[in-house]
Amino acid sequence: MISIWRQISRTFTSPSPASIPAFVPPSLRFFSTSSPYIVKVGIPEFLNGIGKGVEAHVGKLESEFGDLQKLLVVRTLKLKKLEIPCKHRKLILKYAHKYRVGLWRPRSDMVKV
Repeated sequence: MISIWRQISRTFTSPSPASIPAFVPPSLRFFSTSSPYIVKVGIPEFLNGIGKGVEAHVGKLESEFGDLQKLLVVRTLKLKKLEIPCKHRKLILKYAHKYRVGLWRPRSDMVKV
């Protein structure tokens, strides 16, 4: 019984170099990469994805920033100068951070025929 216990503890505590694979295929990794996003996301799609009345500021933000990448790195004072209300500023900054990190993407709605 003791010899079995020693054998089990050796296999779990000190793996031999031959048992560790040099290359791990991508399908067996512990993390996943996000699939490429097919639909191009602009400022209107981003704000519509947030919802909650934020989409009312599409005109201001498009004229000021032009593209989504500039909006993703904007600071709160710049949004305040554009006279965007506090609740909407907080939502834009919160979802911009989530989008940059890759935790959130605006849904692409199905086109109704």
